Order: sequence, then structure tokens, then C-alpha cells
Amino acid sequence: MYIPAVAMIGRLRLGETADVEHIVEPYLSRAKQSLENPTGSHQAGHLVFGELYTRTRNRRYLDLARAAADLGFDERGAPLESMPMHSEMSDAVFMGCPILAQVGRLTGEPKYFDMALRHMRFIQKLDLRPDGLYRNSPLHDAAWGRGNAFPALGLALALGDFPREHPGFGEMLRAFRAHMAALARHQDRTGMWRQVIDVPGSYRELSATCMIATAMLRGIRNGWLDAKTYQPLVDRAWYAVRARIAPSGRLVDVCTGTGKQTSLEAYLERPGRGDGAPVRNGVDGRTDALRLARYAARNKDFVLRERRNGLRADARACEGAARGAGVPASDRARVWGGAPR
Repeated sequence: MYIPAVAMIGRLRLGETADVEHIVEPYLSRAKQSLENPTGSHQAGHLVFGELYTRTRNRRYLDLARAAADLGFDERGAPLESMPMHSEMSDAVFMGCPILAQVGRLTGEPKYFDMALRHMRFIQKLDLRPDGLYRNSPLHDAAWGRGNAFPALGLALALGDFPREHPGFGEMLRAFRAHMAALARHQDRTGMWRQVIDVPGSYRELSATCMIATAMLRGIRNGWLDAKTYQPLVDRAWYAVRARIAPSGRLVDVCTGTGKQTSLEAYLERPGRGDGAPVRNGVDGRTDALRLARYAARNKDFVLRERRNGLRADARACEGAARGAGVPASDRARVWGGAPR
């Protein structure tokens, strides 16, 4: 449920409130139940109702958002050990913490902030590694890309709703900063993060890169992260992301859905997808460079932007990859004019 909800939140921020209200009307009228057979994804999906309440002040939207946050409490109102349906996976930081913090802000009730902090601590005990990265689940130590992107974005969203005077704000902020610092060490020179964050041979993965860069940008804009340190990482990620979005809107190098795996090899073999079909079944990171080179060979404007922004090493790497991929010399000369010096 969180995927369409995030898309609808984007539409709300573009001013399409009436359209989104029409889409969710069956839940407002109770013709459909928003928490029927709920999962962790349903928890995060209810963020859209909090956004709608903020814009419309219709309390029925707040009631729907609150119902998801209340999953963290028993029938007496006592907090559970964590939000339910977490499956011991690191993405539960995203599924649970933001909806709790959002409802805390909208209702003014501290118990939701307390529960968000409690939930974060619970998942960290399961999945946070000593080096600051998250394992996807306790079944294996692999630092899967989205298994780190989800907690990165989850804490960024939750912090945006947390009152600074809350006694847990500092702890959550420290957790966010520590994770950002750990991730910063693993961005590659093209601006991407990989399918397995700390395995250089794994492919460059689009969705994790988007989410991590967004978390960093939120950190910069809110004053949680040093702009001199992190803005260059965000800028490089932005150029890399644009190179993997086709004019048609299709995406390249998005890892397919991945549950709990029991070996590093299983994570490395999860296919990237593009143009609606699997584009890779291996872990040869050079394939990404070749694809980027071919894209650049067809898109001169991309190359010129990279040159203007001083990404000379990246341009040389792409031109070299194009040569190695067999892109004809005439095409390389037409677009690149030789590698920038």
C-alpha cells in the first residue's frame, strides 16, 4: 500500500488534492477497509491520510491515519514492544516511524513520538550493524540497498515531524546522522549506491540511490547535516538518477522486490529491472557503466551538463566504457569529442 500512497502524496504536493480525494473516497466512506489484513506496508500507506488532513482539515482523514498509528498499542493503550508486522526487517523503520511521528504532530499526543523511538530502537537491535549500515534482516548480514534506503528515508521523514523538545529527538537525530555518515562512505564515483551497499561488484541501484539522496537532502534543508559535506553527494546522485530515467518515464536498474534472504549471493543475484522487464540477472557492475555510456551516446545534453558541472572523471569513465562496449568511434566523437581533459 505504501507505493501508491507515496505517489498520491506527490500529487498532493503538486496541488492535485481533489483527484487524490476521489481516489481514496472508498476508504473515507468505509466502502473499503484501509486496514483489512494489514501489513507493514499498510502502516506507511496511511501517511497519505495525514497529508490529506493537513490540507483539508477533514477529521475523518486524521481518524484513518491514527488507526494505523494505534496498531502500536494494545487495547488498554499500552505501547507494544514495537509496531507489529515488522518481519524483523530494516524497512520497518520506514513502515512504522513516520506514521507514528506524523500522527503525533497532528494530534499533539506525545505517546506517538515515544512509540516511534521505541520502534526505531527495536529494529536497530535486530538489524543495525557495528559499521553503521543495516542488514536487511537477522537472517544474513548483507547490507541490501533498499534495506538501508528505507531506514534512511524513514528517519528523515520521522524527524521532520518530531518536536525538537521531545527527549527522544536527539537520539533519533544521532541515529540518522550516523547512518548518513556510513552511507556516504559507499557512494561510488558516478553518484550511485549499489544493490549491496558495501560490495563494489554489485550493480548500481536506482531506488536506493533516490531514497538515500532524498534523505540526505532533507537532512541538509533541515539543518541536520552539514551542507558542505553532503550537498556534493546529493548533486552527484541527482545526475546519476537522471541518467537512469528514460524520456518515457521508465526506470533502469531498480532491484525487484526482495524479502529476507539467507546468503550474500541471494542478494547479489536479485535482478535489476528496466523498461518493465528484467535487465540483469548477475552482479557485473560494468553492465551499468556500459548502459550509461550508451545512454550518453544518444543524449548529448547529458554529456554537456556533466562537463559543465566538472564531473570529468565520470565522463572519462563513460567514454571509456562506450569504447569498450563497441560504441562506434564516429558516435563517440560526435557526442564526446574525446574524453574531457
